[in-house]
Amino acid sequence: MDQPPRARLLLSLFILVIVSLSFIFFGSDKARSGIIARITNKLDPGVTTWVMPPRHADGLEEALAAAATRSKTVILTIVNKAYVEGDKAMLDIFLDGFWIGENTRPLVNHLLIIAVDQTAYERCMFKRLHCYKLKTDGVDFVGEKMYMSDDFIKMMWKRTLFLGDVLKRGYNFIFTDTDVLWLRDPFPRLNLNDGIDLQISVDEFNGNQWSERDQLINTGFYMIKSNNKTITLFDEWYSRKDSSTGMKEQDVLLELMRKGGFRRLGLGVRFLDTVFFSGICEDSRDVRAVVTVHANCCRSIKAKVQDLKRIMHDWQRFKDSPIDQTWQFAWSNHSACLESWKQ
Repeated sequence: MDQPPRARLLLSLFILVIVSLSFIFFGSDKARSGIIARITNKLDPGVTTWVMPPRHADGLEEALAAAATRSKTVILTIVNKAYVEGDKAMLDIFLDGFWIGENTRPLVNHLLIIAVDQTAYERCMFKRLHCYKLKTDGVDFVGEKMYMSDDFIKMMWKRTLFLGDVLKRGYNFIFTDTDVLWLRDPFPRLNLNDGIDLQISVDEFNGNQWSERDQLINTGFYMIKSNNKTITLFDEWYSRKDSSTGMKEQDVLLELMRKGGFRRLGLGVRFLDTVFFSGICEDSRDVRAVVTVHANCCRSIKAKVQDLKRIMHDWQRFKDSPIDQTWQFAWSNHSACLESWKQ
């Protein structure tokens, strides 16, 4: 006996609803994860499947993920308006280093520019780089912050707080000041051994990459891994800000090291030889091996730009020289930086 039309209609609607709900359920990530977990547990009862709750990515997380390597390593630098404006801006010189360096151009894909003001952010976006605008809570970081001025010290501590947050998000990073020229790919010269947590540049190298003695560390270039030890280091470092009036963050980290902080935290620390990771404080003795050149021991942006231009000319001169004449190479005098301390 045929069903009445009304009954057939209700039955059809009921079946349609059941089928639709099935597609929605089995098509969802949550359902698939649950099914896969149950199947895994049936195949191996000893396996416990943990399902992490979804993390809603914020702007920083998205920027880090876009720039990071597969091993969650990213190159970070921080700029403000003073570093992106002028006839030859510091940011332009920094990027020129990647262009003229050996095997450095692909590294720009993993470079994240942290801008502390709108002008710097817009300039970064115009260059089609990976960019992130850092909120500075009403503090003006726009203009040049002269070395050891109050605003300079505030900016360095803001940087430390931000970089600690990056570690807490699970990212390893190389931090580089924008006044560092990358003339060669640094990764072959960085030890990726699991026992090394921090590899940091120095103003003057004491001859022993594992010895803290007389090492004048420089936070303008270092590589650090994200783990509990390094996160604790940054927390302890930043916690000393208010009790270290008049000291820049680099001096506070140096003091922490000299009081045994690195050893107490069980950190594996390597100090980078200036033959490879050099600066104006101490030139590399071998242009055939040099990796980076930092405009340290220099007081103003104007002086840094002048001497970094000379260093780029020196590099080009070396690249253009016949191989058998490279032993005669010598760096130009860093006269602008020397004069900057007299002003």
